[in-house]
Amino acid sequence: MESARRSPKCSAGCGIAKVEAKEAVSDGPVSEKAVSEMQVSLSDRLSFGQRIALLVIPKLAALLLAVIGATLRFEVIAEEGAVPETPPGSGIYCFWHRCTLPCGWYFRNFHCSILISRSFDGELIAQTLQLLGYTSVRGSSSRGGAASLLALQSLVERGVLVVFTADGPRGPIYQTKIGPVKLAQMTGQAMGSFYLLPERAWVMRSWDRFLIPKPFSRVAVSWARKVAAPPAGADSETLEATRQQLNAALERARERAEEHFRLH
Repeated sequence: MESARRSPKCSAGCGIAKVEAKEAVSDGPVSEKAVSEMQVSLSDRLSFGQRIALLVIPKLAALLLAVIGATLRFEVIAEEGAVPETPPGSGIYCFWHRCTLPCGWYFRNFHCSILISRSFDGELIAQTLQLLGYTSVRGSSSRGGAASLLALQSLVERGVLVVFTADGPRGPIYQTKIGPVKLAQMTGQAMGSFYLLPERAWVMRSWDRFLIPKPFSRVAVSWARKVAAPPAGADSETLEATRQQLNAALERARERAEEHFRLH
């Protein structure tokens, strides 16, 4: 990866390529509590069983995804006015949580950085994605959100493609959070939307109806038009209106992918 896209290296022993909150918060007002939380190592809070799981599950998951991913056939579609991103890519993009696996494989060469919660499940996802070439910023809208956004702002300004699972990590499904909108406001960058739909997949009984692509499936890569960033001084009503526009774009991408397989 070029030096302009290189993310800060992970501290020794953590096993994940992270952006450290300490670097990010130097450029903006963040509470000491948020900084402290961002610097606490998750490994100090894990049980023995969870530590074993982290040694095994990410490697198995990445291997399984690589085996299945090598058989998938991707078909790129886009609504009028949308321009599909190509590697390495830059800017702010969002997708729905349920298509994380096909996205994880398709975008592995885009040098993405993704916001992932600091939960145990988030650690599993972060370590799996790191094996596929991703970096992660750890945080959420409820814990360390300001520090996380500042870390993402630093990456966007350096030309890195930053990605949000817009309705994650706990939903509700197909309802984007405000985080991408706030980052767009901070950077002035428009927000892109995409949705990856396998024609054949196992559907989990989870809140997001998580998709696991079946081998040799076709996968629609659907792009929607970008949503403009809100003004720097936008009030809460303007931010909410922009969030709704982003939500509509994500839904158009999903509906177009579903329609693609009904017609082809």
